[in-house]
Amino acid sequence: MAGAVDPGRWSTRLAELIAEYDVPGATLAFLHEGEIHEFAAGVLNVDTGVEATPDSLFQIGSITKVWTSTQIMLLIEQGRLTLDTPVVEVLPEFTLPDPETTRRITVRHLLSHTSGVDGDLFDDTGRGDDCIEKYVALCADLQQNHPVGATQSYCNSGFVVAGRVVEKLTGKNWDAALREQIVEPLGLTHTHTLPEDVLRFRAAVGHENGKVAPVWMLPRSVASAGLICSRASDVVKFGAAHLGHDLLKQPEAMWEPQVAVPNPYTLGSHWGIGWILSEWDGHKVVAHGGNTIGQSAMLWVLPGTGTVACLLVNGGQSNAIEQAVATELFRDLLDIAVPPLLGPPAEPVAVDVERYAGVYERVGARITFTAVDGALHMRMEVTGALARFEQQPEESTLIAVDERTFVCKFRGDSAWASVVFYELEDGSPYCHFGVRATPKVA
Repeated sequence: MAGAVDPGRWSTRLAELIAEYDVPGATLAFLHEGEIHEFAAGVLNVDTGVEATPDSLFQIGSITKVWTSTQIMLLIEQGRLTLDTPVVEVLPEFTLPDPETTRRITVRHLLSHTSGVDGDLFDDTGRGDDCIEKYVALCADLQQNHPVGATQSYCNSGFVVAGRVVEKLTGKNWDAALREQIVEPLGLTHTHTLPEDVLRFRAAVGHENGKVAPVWMLPRSVASAGLICSRASDVVKFGAAHLGHDLLKQPEAMWEPQVAVPNPYTLGSHWGIGWILSEWDGHKVVAHGGNTIGQSAMLWVLPGTGTVACLLVNGGQSNAIEQAVATELFRDLLDIAVPPLLGPPAEPVAVDVERYAGVYERVGARITFTAVDGALHMRMEVTGALARFEQQPEESTLIAVDERTFVCKFRGDSAWASVVFYELEDGSPYCHFGVRATPKVA
């Protein structure tokens, strides 16, 4: 019956799901009817065999962005700035190649992924407390992925800049400000950002192709975009704080749609302030995911139900297990039907794919689409600082769903991924994949 929690079932089911989707280890926590339930299965490291426990810390990756957004909103509620404050008013040192673009970018653009700044700069600026400040200086060389406000494209760089805004207004480094603004007020005992703190606990390592990843975490310079490590129940408590007033006076302000996502089939239809916005079976959903080097995370908050859930995994078919857990969990708890991932149509769709063939490129990725015998073949190469973590390019043949929308599968993951081709108002051609907009360059 929907609403009843069977702890024995979920202990067993999580173990079954990690085996089905080749996940070394996972933790799951959810808040339902006022009680937090916690589960763990598998191992934190296939080489050591250390078991995952509910208290184990995993990298939550880009869920960190919601924490950074919350820090900014706390400062807004204190009257220190507004969403429409130009970034240069707080950070006069912030500069991009084009002075007019620099002047126009606001805090709202940063937190809604609409700045247009090419977003996958992962340069290491050291371990010092000035690493984010040094990172912001590197933005002087970043080109625009799209004009300011023209579309949505996931932007790690923008959230590093947002972290520097926090530092400037609090007078503390981002890690210390995070503890003062969020971690300590919520009493989170298993949430940290620095490896020397994480090592005091059981900590997961990432896995790629079943083996321990060659690097444990991303450089500290991108901390405010994705470096929080936490246990699942702490992440749930953070999500639950947005259902009341434990942190913000008006947390629902972060749920206001800021931009439509051109490819709404990946995580949600719109972006709010930090949060990804969606709807399941008539219920509002605010969520965020995270991926680091061989680790993945998902946080789901359903404001109308009071239910919050977090899944943390350290490798394997992360997209597929996240979809499977969400589908079963929210059906069991709330009798809500989670929409399936977009897949191939029942009947083949004829599309002139030649118009989409070409090279699409942004910082961090080069995507080549080739028309072969009426089908579109996709080859995605990771470039820049993250290239050393990828063994080979991803390749797949796309299946048309409609004139602009295609789906495909990549090696090692049974979940369907979607690609949408579209144009900006000025007619510039783009593809939208992995919540990022990539312009056609050739």
